[in-house]
Amino acid sequence: MISAQAWADAQELWDFQQMGHEPRRCSVAIGLGSHDLGVADVTADLYHRGLAPLIVFTGATSRTTREAMPKGEAEHYRERALELGVPADAVLVEPHARNTGENITLSRALLEERGVPVESALLVSKPYEERRSHATACKVWPDVTWVSASTAMTLAEYVDSIQDARLVIDMLVGAQQRLMIYPEHGFVIEQQVPQGVEAAYQRLRGAGFTSRLLQDVSSKS
Repeated sequence: MISAQAWADAQELWDFQQMGHEPRRCSVAIGLGSHDLGVADVTADLYHRGLAPLIVFTGATSRTTREAMPKGEAEHYRERALELGVPADAVLVEPHARNTGENITLSRALLEERGVPVESALLVSKPYEERRSHATACKVWPDVTWVSASTAMTLAEYVDSIQDARLVIDMLVGAQQRLMIYPEHGFVIEQQVPQGVEAAYQRLRGAGFTSRLLQDVSSKS
């Protein structure tokens, strides 16, 4: 059983991760690879709404995706976008990135190789990683204006889609840890973490929601 306090704390972390950006037309949309095909769905929708003329899907595989996405996260995203009616020539695939920093660095290299000028970018991630993804992108490619986007859903809806409440809370705690410790290692820009968010994070750690915590920061993801 997950306590009412744990649910309240998870909601605190979920709300903090939401950047609250209004989608607008950008030079490109970059979909960050993961287990969540919803990222591909959102990116395809942004394309169809005329908010980006080009999509980059970026991501290799990880321990959580190698079985479900054996071709690589970016390639499975591309297939999903094509199923949703995005033309093949509007999608670029970056298949090597294994963490968010590499997602941005390698996408930038691919776009430069293709001669695509980028002033702004829609950054599409899982809902609970909007803030960390944005902080990473701003650090790695600071001369681009980044607009965060993700599937519009509540925490309860996301838990229902994953069908594993404890895993979702573990992931929220892991995302918050990275947001707090990565600035000192130069991986993300500094974030002002509200006292209530930090307290919620510490309570969840103390309650055992720790499976996605990093022990070795050199293994960042």
